[in-house]
This record gives sequence, structure tokens and C-alpha cells, in this order.
Amino acid sequence: MPPFYVGYDMFQIALHASGETGFVPEEIFDEAVKAGCRFVYVRSSWGNGHEDSCFKDSVDKAHARGLLVGAYHYDYGLTPDDAARQARQCADIVDRAGVLLELPVFYDMEDDDKWKQNHGFDFNPSNVTAMCAAWIENVGLNTGIYASYSWLDNRIDWQGLGCAVWNAQWGDSDDLGGFVWQDTDHMWLGNHAVDGDYMYDESLFQD
Repeated sequence: MPPFYVGYDMFQIALHASGETGFVPEEIFDEAVKAGCRFVYVRSSWGNGHEDSCFKDSVDKAHARGLLVGAYHYDYGLTPDDAARQARQCADIVDRAGVLLELPVFYDMEDDDKWKQNHGFDFNPSNVTAMCAAWIENVGLNTGIYASYSWLDNRIDWQGLGCAVWNAQWGDSDDLGGFVWQDTDHMWLGNHAVDGDYMYDESLFQD
């Protein structure tokens, strides 16, 4: 996922802050609000208990602008036991940050940097789905699964998991119709290109 992650409502927004890129500038949050965005997803953590140093700062900036906030954890694991451990570590990170999250904490299941491939990961659907299940059973928070459409269609039994689904499927249609749809990686907020998303549950934004 890119340095800045946004979604818009039918029209809402999510922002991703990465410790590698520094804190998300104030102006990105301001541009997001101007564009009509109403939610943010912030990376809380990745791998084996690594907290994103920008997590609390981004949550606070989002809440200061009236945005709803969720989070996600980028997986670096090979087995269901790895996923269970990462889930508990993520929950501890969220708890220690002392922040309110109105939206789910998603488990980001992908292999964008080829770490899994380079470490002998078993891409069999039974293993991938079992890892997702282990995450759900251990995180103890409102949660869901983030993955590309190809992973959700071929490697993850998301219907059997029965959780919220965040489908990354760039283009004009969402073939799953889950909780969140990421339809582009190139939405502009000022001078910053970000991912764009729809979130379908309008009741979340009722006063």
C-alpha cells in the first residue's frame, strides 16, 4: 500500500501513514476534508509487533477534523500461529496508543514486496484462509480482511470467514460489494496522489 491512503464516500476517505515516509502532513488531512472525505484508515503496525511511529499522530489529526478512523496491520507471517501472534501484538499496540477507532482494524493480507514469496510462503488457499481466521480469532477487536480481488477470489474464503472485507480492485466495478472498495491508487489530494476507496455503510456517518 502507498505512503498515503485515502478513500472517499460515496464519498469518504482513508489515509495511510507510513513510518518510512514520515508523518502525514496537516495539509493532506485538510485537502481530504475539502474533498468531502469522511473516514481514515491508518497503519497501526506491521509484522512481528512493529508499531507505525505515525499511528497515534495520524489518528489525532483525523479526529481533530471530524473524520472517522480505522486501522490496518500489514502481515509478515507464514503460518496461522504467526497470524495469531501478530493479531495479539496489534491489539496491544492499539490499546497502548489509547486511541478511539470507530472503524475496523483490518488484516492486510498481500505480498506487495515479495517477502512471503522469498520466505517460502504456502500460497495454498487453505493456509491463507487459516491465517485470516487465526487473526480474527485472536485480535479481539472489530476487524476484517484487506486483500486484492485476486487474493479474495482465489486464495481467501472470505465468505466462510464471515468478516468485513476490504476489496482492492482498481477500475469501475466492485465484484464483491464488501465493507470497503479500493477502486484506484491515484486519487489526488492537492499535490499528493493517494488510494481512493468507497465505504458502503452510510449508517456509520449518521449523527
